[in-house]
Amino acid sequence: MKKTRPYRPQTNGKIERFHRTLADGWGYARCYSSEHERRHRLPAFIHEYNHHRPHTACGNQPPVSRLTNLPGQHT
Repeated sequence: MKKTRPYRPQTNGKIERFHRTLADGWGYARCYSSEHERRHRLPAFIHEYNHHRPHTACGNQPPVSRLTNLPGQHT
């Protein structure tokens, strides 16, 4: 496990960027009628982020395209 220095976003850029994407794309993207609704929509956002949204670091493919051990992938 790798650790980063506290209060130093420069050393933790990837997770800081993910937090920004999470806030912009899910947390504050719309007005939710309740905290329950907001939490209910998180799994759909994470699925979209990992399975459908292209990422430049992955050659404009979704992150799931980089995995080689998904169930049913090699059948």
